[in-house]
Amino acid sequence: MTRNYFRRAGWRGGALMLLLLAGMGSGSRALAAEVAFHGGVGGELKSLAAGEDDSLLEIARAHDLGYNEITSANPGVDPFVPDPGTKITLPTRWILPETPAEQGIVVNLADMRLYLFPGHRGKSVTTFPIGIGDEGWDTPLGTYSIIEKIEKPAWHVPASIRAQKPELPAVVPPGPDNPLGSHALRLSIGTVLIHGTDRPYGIGMRVSHGCMHLYPEDITALFRRVPVGTRVTIVDQPVKVAFSGGRVLVEVHEDVRQAPGRDLEREVRSLLEKKGVTAMVDQEKLKQALAARSGVVTDVTR
Repeated sequence: MTRNYFRRAGWRGGALMLLLLAGMGSGSRALAAEVAFHGGVGGELKSLAAGEDDSLLEIARAHDLGYNEITSANPGVDPFVPDPGTKITLPTRWILPETPAEQGIVVNLADMRLYLFPGHRGKSVTTFPIGIGDEGWDTPLGTYSIIEKIEKPAWHVPASIRAQKPELPAVVPPGPDNPLGSHALRLSIGTVLIHGTDRPYGIGMRVSHGCMHLYPEDITALFRRVPVGTRVTIVDQPVKVAFSGGRVLVEVHEDVRQAPGRDLEREVRSLLEKKGVTAMVDQEKLKQALAARSGVVTDVTR
């Protein structure tokens, strides 16, 4: 349906297509990935062939991935009208972020994913793609807790947003046009929430004023699983390393926050040294992974 129209129109911009996709159904939708991690790595890399009317955004949602993940893993593929039959990599294998305590919720801004750790050792970790704060509205780093759970939230529009968009009302009532979606989790810092969205195409993008957005189907699942008081740790780790099954694995993302003076090569070498696996690394493979920043878990073993 979309392919011929946008090709006739010479469409490659993005904004109009995103607006149209926001109102479209996504077909079958995957629920959050429940993954057993071993040695800090879990899941399985998959692929499929693009269909006649597929877009990467629709494929991403169907497999519970974000826009950042699906586009980074498939460089050179048109995200709106990929050629039919194109092999699409599904980056459904992940390395866990490094945190002092694997408990509650851990959000890694760099890969735009939320990881929900189980209450009991041995159970699977549940992971969801998210949208995060835009430039100038960065989602805050640190450790917080959930202080309130809200069903059918009303959006009390902050003064800073109304200054940018004076046409907005003071309060947007619950409903399909509410940017908070159907459920919200309030954190113990200012007005920052984990919530749903009325614009699911923004998952995997920097689109918010500091909050974290989930697909509508994902916020419902997360809301059911977390009680008030749940710990929420927010980190920014564009480079992750794991040693599993005798193999050295790295996962490298773009530095979306563009921290001043940040050196991803130095970070990955520090992590490799910390895990005692530097001597096992093929330096050329590591160099390629750092250059690609594909977000795909990559074996860099010699």
